[in-house]
Amino acid sequence: MNPIRILSFEAVAEAVAELCGKAACDLPADVLEALRTGRAEERGETARDFFDQYLENARIAREERMPLCQDTGFAVFFVELGDEVRLDRGTLTEALTEGTRRGYREHYLRKSIVNDPLFDRKNTTDNTPPVIHLDLVPGDHLRIVLAPKGGGSENMGAVRMLKPSDGKEGVVNFVVDTVRNAGGNPCPPTIVGVGIGGTMEKAALLAKRALLRPLGQPNPDPRYAALEREILEKINATGVGPQGLGGDVTSLAVHIDFHPCHIASMPVALNLNCHAARHAEVTL
Repeated sequence: MNPIRILSFEAVAEAVAELCGKAACDLPADVLEALRTGRAEERGETARDFFDQYLENARIAREERMPLCQDTGFAVFFVELGDEVRLDRGTLTEALTEGTRRGYREHYLRKSIVNDPLFDRKNTTDNTPPVIHLDLVPGDHLRIVLAPKGGGSENMGAVRMLKPSDGKEGVVNFVVDTVRNAGGNPCPPTIVGVGIGGTMEKAALLAKRALLRPLGQPNPDPRYAALEREILEKINATGVGPQGLGGDVTSLAVHIDFHPCHIASMPVALNLNCHAARHAEVTL
């Protein structure tokens, strides 16, 4: 049996605090490259001007350490915890929560979380609690991916419990119609995450997790890779364009993830990222 590796609660919390600032201010290289490509493919003058503004905004945020967007989002974590790792005190949830609290305070990020979704709706004042998706894996590492999610793009997500007989056409129509109807609300050009299969909640998680794939990297299954290309082409043919004001590039990429499902079901979920597709990660 391998020895247990002990990680410091404080080290984890500090790493998470730094992730909060990095995710808010540093647009990842794959997203920047996709924006440059979108700018080159876009024919509309107004739409190209938006791309120029996106790239300039990313430069200012990176150089001046200012958030890319005033909505600095719900802190959503995807975590891989090795089975040989333990904390010296407390729980991993407590460490991630403390890191979120520190990060949003120290980096002067907007606190957007309310304590109750329906009745009180009082701000928790520190952007906690975060949402945590945890995978237990073999090994002695702790990998933390932070994907802050703003309200505008999150509000445009959807789940549809399709019938198996709806087939590929049903999936394509659902995704394309949802993006078209979203218009400018999710601040396009968007990145489209699609989850197919599992159960209702599993499909939604697949859709959000798909957004973490390097931008434009195709699904390893050639059938799903072809479906990604088909959906992207049809989305961009809608003419919604940057900020919903018309253009050739409504979405930068479509990423699909899938999972086995019940013989009677075909759940499909869609989750959108705006053009400022923020994420950052650290491995301890």
